[in-house]
Order: sequence, then C-alpha cells, then structure tokens
Amino acid sequence: MKRRALPALALICAAGLAATACSDPTAGDSGQDAKRTAVDPTARLDGVELTMWTAQNTVNAPKQVIDAFEKATGAKVETQAIPDLYEQNVPTKLASGDRPDLMFWQPSISTLPFVQPQQNLLTLDGEDWVSRLGGTERSLGVIDGKRYAAIVTSPAMLGVYYNKDVFKQAGLTEKDFPTSYDELLALGHTIKDKTGTAAFYEAGGDKWPLQWQMQVQLTDLDKQWWADLNRNKEKWTDPVVVAAIKKYKEKLLDAGLAQKNYRTGTFTGQADALWKGDVGMVLNVTSFQTQLQAGHSTAEIDKRIGWFPIANSSATGMYSPDQTNGVVAFKTGDEKRQNAARQFLAFWLGPDYADYIKAMKIPSVQPSVPTPDGLPGTSKDQVAALPKAIGVFQAKAIVAPDTHLYLADMIYGKKSPQQVAQAIQDQFAQVAKAQGAPGF
Repeated sequence: MKRRALPALALICAAGLAATACSDPTAGDSGQDAKRTAVDPTARLDGVELTMWTAQNTVNAPKQVIDAFEKATGAKVETQAIPDLYEQNVPTKLASGDRPDLMFWQPSISTLPFVQPQQNLLTLDGEDWVSRLGGTERSLGVIDGKRYAAIVTSPAMLGVYYNKDVFKQAGLTEKDFPTSYDELLALGHTIKDKTGTAAFYEAGGDKWPLQWQMQVQLTDLDKQWWADLNRNKEKWTDPVVVAAIKKYKEKLLDAGLAQKNYRTGTFTGQADALWKGDVGMVLNVTSFQTQLQAGHSTAEIDKRIGWFPIANSSATGMYSPDQTNGVVAFKTGDEKRQNAARQFLAFWLGPDYADYIKAMKIPSVQPSVPTPDGLPGTSKDQVAALPKAIGVFQAKAIVAPDTHLYLADMIYGKKSPQQVAQAIQDQFAQVAKAQGAPGF
C-alpha cells in the first residue's frame, strides 16, 4: 500500500468538508452519536440498509463479513468503490454532502483528521471490542483521546525481506542479522563483495518505496521530538533528518549497494528481482508480502524468502497504518442506521472475526483470536515483531509529507539532501496550517 500525504486538491476539499460539516445540523452535534447501549452483534436488522465506501483495490476486502452479517441479521450492506485516488476523492465526496454509513480509512493521526472526525464520525469509545485489540492496534484510530476507528486488520510491517540463497552464497546466517542500520549497510557490502549481487532493490520508478530507507533511520527520535514537530517547535530540516537523507544517498545509492537501474526500478520488479536472487534484500512493507503471496505458495516462499526487523539502532520492526486497517462509522442523523453501523463493527470484531481472518489469510489484531495457520514464515515473523514495533512517521506526525517525491528528485539529481529536507518541511507546515494545527 502506498504511503502518501494528501495532495493539495484534497486539502482544499478537506477545508470545504469542514465548512460543510459546520453547516450540517447533524454534523457537529455530539448528541447525534449512537446511544451508548450494549450492542448485540447478531440482533435482527431486517429492512436496514447500510452503505460502505472502499477503495477500488479493497472493494472485496469486507465481503466475508458482509455476507455473514447479512445472513445473521437480515440487514443489507452495499459496498461502493470510490475511484482512485481514494484519499483525494473521499474528502471531495464528503464535502459535496454525500456520506456513507461505514468506510475504510487510514486510522493514523496524519490521515484520520482529513474526514473531520469530530464533526462527522461516531465515537467508538467503550465498545466491547476495543479492549480485545492488541496494544499497537489499540493505539490507532484515536484523535485527541477519542476513538473514531475500529481496527480490523494489523498495520503493515516494515522490515527487510531477503533471498535465502543469496545469503547462503554470502556465508550469512541468522546470527549475522543486523541490529542497526549501519550494520544493515555493512551486511549489504558483504553481499555485494562475496556474491557480486546488488544488496538492495530500490524502486525509483514507482517512487513510494524510496521513503523506507530514510524512515528506518528516524527511529531513535523520541516522543518529545515528534510532539515538538507537531507544534512547529522542531522541523524536518533538523540535522538528524538531513543526515538520514544524506546517508541513504551516499552510503547506499552512491556506494553501489542498489541495483543499477534503481532510478527506474518498480515495485513489481522489486518482487521479481528478490525472488530470482538478482538482489539480496528489499526493505518494504507488508504490501510486498502480499505481492509475493499472489504469485507463490507458502511452501515456496518459506523455502526462498526470509524477513527480519530493523531500526536505526536495534533489531526492531516498524509498523505503518493504511486504509485497510481502519473502519469508521458516520453520523448520518439516522439513529437506527448509526446503531446498525455499530452493530456491524461489533459483529466484525466479535463473533465473525476468526472466520474473517481465516478467509482473508491475514494476522489477527486480537491476541485472544489466533492468527490462521498456513501463513508464510515471513508473515509469522512480522506478527511476532509487531508488539514492539516502532511507528513510521505517518503514525507520529500530524501530516505525512510526500517524502518519496522529494527523494525521487534527489536520485534524479534535482535536489540535494538539504533541499529534500526543506521541501518536506515546507509541505508539512503548509498542510498543518491548512488543518489549523496549533503553532502553525
């Protein structure tokens, strides 16, 4: 799943949405929240019809739970695919006055605000399923202390996928797994020197995966730094950020650790190259795992591909929220539908959850519900790493700048590391100001 900040057009739409919400007599009235009565997940809802917005590539993601919910309750749930770019077109539709009952939306502090949750969404605090979520999952979907999203899938995990045959040729075993980013780069040199194979595959053609090498290096920044960034007391031009960008350029790209065509490499090419052993490693999120599973069996993946976590100064994974993780419920002014939306979420994360994750072949967000059997070892390793994982900046910053675009400018020779950092800061400040964030 791509990690983008909302484009400028979406910011305008978001501003329009705020104005629309203020003029909507049901939008800002907390009294319109569904009553805080206990939810019976399988209570009859004959005649109730709900709509759910999804992205085009996730329209089938809720199919199992919708079918089961309709059978159990008699309700009808219609999915409506919003054209790409999802993150841009959803605010546009909401600003026009259209709204669904339910919707997939990224439950991060950088993206959740763009649907104006305080005015438009039901609060979900106190629902029975909240306490059943894992610790990392429970931290998502909350703005200013209030929960606005149900977490139905685990956030993507960022780590290193590696080709086992290449590692074997380089004489590397699990005891050689790095415990810092510098050690990861050293490992890359070992692979290159001993096998003649490129250490990493970088996807400059698709651009969005370029951000991960920089992200890993920012994991030592503490909560106070991110809090200060969000109040305009720290900036993306901080020397530690510039140093991360510079190290990516000089110590990885300029040092020849990436494949020769890193400026034009693609996401699909990344998967093909790692599978064939044309490169030793790929640093990417769980969408890379999905790409592998689409073309290969669990047994094939287990034989050829491994995974390990990495952070700047530890062997720790990173988690990255996306729009398939969260489901929000809207204030529609129709109490019956609002309660039905709450019931749908209670059913999804209650009696149906084990069946849902089995059908989807994905990890569980609830420690009490076991992750299904048959997942590749790479997926199991990510599940094990999640509880201690560090959030990527999309989970920490109030705005997620388009770092990948500016890094692409750098690898194309259009920006220096300092100019990349300045471009990130300029966009961050512009969007934060448009949001009305304090300090901007």
